[in-house]
Amino acid sequence: MQGGKVPQGDRSRSQRSRWYSDGGSGVPIFLVFCPHTTYYDSYIMLKTATWEKGRIMDAATVQEIKGFFQEIRELYRETDRKFQETDRKFQETDRKFQETDRKIEETARQMKETDQRLDKKFQETDRKIQATNRQIKETSKRVGALSNRLGEFVEEMVRPGVERLFQERGIDVSMTSRDVSYHNGRDGIEVDLLVRNGTDVVLIECKSKLSQEHVGDHLERLSKFKKYFPEYADKRVMGAVAAMVIPESVEKYACKKGLFVMAQSGEVITILNDENFEPACF
Repeated sequence: MQGGKVPQGDRSRSQRSRWYSDGGSGVPIFLVFCPHTTYYDSYIMLKTATWEKGRIMDAATVQEIKGFFQEIRELYRETDRKFQETDRKFQETDRKFQETDRKIEETARQMKETDQRLDKKFQETDRKIQATNRQIKETSKRVGALSNRLGEFVEEMVRPGVERLFQERGIDVSMTSRDVSYHNGRDGIEVDLLVRNGTDVVLIECKSKLSQEHVGDHLERLSKFKKYFPEYADKRVMGAVAAMVIPESVEKYACKKGLFVMAQSGEVITILNDENFEPACF
């Protein structure tokens, strides 16, 4: 601190007051000897202040002001630091939003590509299903035609010896007719083989492989026979089923319903019902 004399206008205050410079801040510092104390006190006053106006502050006030400005500086520094940190966070958030947007766009693109691939696969699958359905229909037609031909084959196997088989069972039939049918435009029936005499009639259904459904259809056919063929109204009408393949459960079902069951045995057709079987009459 550089010392000097108190300015001329200020000497009336105290001859022992000394003026000093703070070394470059531009603010003069006065050391004033107080008459009522035994020590020197330091004061700060602005350049524009004059000794006559008495703008001299005590040390406590100076320290408070210095502390206040120090706090202000610290607050500005902290605020600036927080603004910088907030700006950094905003930039990071913006970067994350941009990254999120990029991922969303990439996901949308992938979903679009997936949809296109799935649509293509669905179209291809639909085409294959349609082709398969056509093949199934063609196969069904062929199987149906084959089944009909096998049914006709069974008819040819049954027809030559059928009269003898029933005669051995006490039914004295002597005439056989093929493909007997009746249709009135709304309903009708078809009989593969009809074996008869003056008092008895046997309706025979021929299949390659007999099922329970076939048995049920033949039972319905038998129930309608006299309605469509009234000339047999006073005759004893019986039923029989014949096939190359007959599952045991179907055989039992047909026997239980009162039908004769005829199957291939070697090169000939035989009746599978036991000797005590009593046929149902329709």
